[in-house]
Amino acid sequence: MKYSKEDKPERAGGGGAGSRAVPVALVFLFLCGFSFYLGGIYSTGRTFTLFDPAATAATTRTLRVPLSTKQEESTAIAIANSSEEEEVEFPECPADFQDYTPCTDPKRWRRYGNYRLSFMERHCPPPPDRAVCLVPPPAGYKPPIRWPKSKDQCWYRNVPYDWINSQKSNQHWLRKEGDRFAFPGGGTMFPNGVGAYVDLMADLVPGMKDGTVRTALDTGCGVASWGGDLLARGILTVSLAPRDNHEAQVQFALERGIPAILGIISTQRLPIPSGSMDMAHCSRCLIPWTEFGGLYLMEIQRVLRPGGFWVLSGPPINYENRWHGWNTTVEAQKGDFDRLKKMLAGMCFRLYAKKGDIAVWQKPLDGASCYDKLTPVTSPAKCDDSVDPDAAWYVPMRSCVTAPSAKSRAAAKQLPKWPQRLGYIAQDRVSAVPGGSGSAMKHDDAKWKAAAKHYKAVLPALGSDKVRNIMDMNTVYGGFAASLVKDPVWVMNVVSSYGPNSLGVVYDRGLIGTNHDWCEAFSTYPRTYDLMHADGLFTAESHRCEMKFVLLEMDRVLRPTGYAIIRDNPYFLDKVATIAKGMRWTCDRHDTENKENEKEKLLICHKKLWSAKSTQ
Repeated sequence: MKYSKEDKPERAGGGGAGSRAVPVALVFLFLCGFSFYLGGIYSTGRTFTLFDPAATAATTRTLRVPLSTKQEESTAIAIANSSEEEEVEFPECPADFQDYTPCTDPKRWRRYGNYRLSFMERHCPPPPDRAVCLVPPPAGYKPPIRWPKSKDQCWYRNVPYDWINSQKSNQHWLRKEGDRFAFPGGGTMFPNGVGAYVDLMADLVPGMKDGTVRTALDTGCGVASWGGDLLARGILTVSLAPRDNHEAQVQFALERGIPAILGIISTQRLPIPSGSMDMAHCSRCLIPWTEFGGLYLMEIQRVLRPGGFWVLSGPPINYENRWHGWNTTVEAQKGDFDRLKKMLAGMCFRLYAKKGDIAVWQKPLDGASCYDKLTPVTSPAKCDDSVDPDAAWYVPMRSCVTAPSAKSRAAAKQLPKWPQRLGYIAQDRVSAVPGGSGSAMKHDDAKWKAAAKHYKAVLPALGSDKVRNIMDMNTVYGGFAASLVKDPVWVMNVVSSYGPNSLGVVYDRGLIGTNHDWCEAFSTYPRTYDLMHADGLFTAESHRCEMKFVLLEMDRVLRPTGYAIIRDNPYFLDKVATIAKGMRWTCDRHDTENKENEKEKLLICHKKLWSAKSTQ
């Protein structure tokens, strides 16, 4: 119904006018309130259907969703006034969306400042600017080469970036060979291959050989050859690199089957809790470590576990023999090295080992005597207690040293080596989870062990070489990942930024993950995961996140021919199934491992491989 300024209620004349004034006023207030309610619904992008109770049979009509939410208001009105049950059909995004990363979109960089490259951080589009479409694969895309062959090669058409090949082939990052890219394992600082480079590093850090070092962070990862080599040594690495216009470093890493995430050390903390990483690494990553008062070093100090190692190769390490190739002077490089040593010593690190192009510093396992000397007014300053050191979702970095608590230091001393570490329970972190305890974590592990067995029965691809990269979208203790630790897979554990922050527990177990808010896009390229597992996600986030956008994000992240296991209340699964059909997924309903549980069921979906119309 349309309203105009001329449509005014007529007032009756005579003696009846007063008797009708109150009912008319009440009707007017009701209509205003109802209009305000409808406006609230439309402004959130939500849609609903009003059904005619007198209808004897339901009819179905396909609703074509517009490309942008700016066009959705008229669509929402049409749905509200319809008596038909709608099926959604999403259009294809334009062809230039094939590498679309909504929250790190180069097309939006000019809107943000250049200070410390902060434009490369997460800047998600507002709801009216969200793309409501299916991201197409590149022309000629085909299912990725399977692990472990994928570590050394990938299809060129899946990541068709010629710039990185022409610029980095002389450094042996990769080279184009016919219809594929080959990864020879070279790098700027390891011309003899990544294997020889890591061998030298492991000689300097024996903990890399005996399970002491299990989790690692690689800043400025290139094509993640370092992280790929460490997988065979029992070390899980989160390879980190920013979105860029040419190199697509993270996309190459994930295409190879190596863990990676989009990110940059700039103004905000990394989405990782404090005291998580056993090792952090920079191989000529070009991060200005000694600038801004050592702020970037302080972020490394925050995420490293007590007793953890920071490894640096490249300027200014071995400046005595390398300076002439760095377009600088020996005096300038010596000055940088001296400043670096001084800053790290002020943060209580010690120079652990140095040989050739590699230098290793260690964060103290205890360090109480050193940290006690720091105060909020010393240089460097000691962080106060105003900000949780584990808080890491859109939290600004602080120019101060995070001193581990006495409980954290004690827990680090008791940490078992891998693989015994998988069952380790750090009481201080587990108890931070509401209802968390050692027995609750053991119960959770038993649940996911049974669930994983059941999943493999109803989805045989899980446990085969068809599935390599897995995301657990809503984990607590990392139990699902723990149940798959013997399979040829790795799992990115995602802990909600709006729920209890249990990500520290995940890292304590020797697993990896990140904080995230599923009302926004994930920090990855399209087509990077083989399987996405959502346990109770829609029940947990339905009050905040619109289901359509969460599912469209899952479609963007999921590889063609990939799978989604959605475990939730049947009420939400019905709605998911409707939207999934509009995304060209095929879905089947299954019982969980507990068939008698009617409040929780499974929806197992398969994403089809399709070609964009513009490339057919």
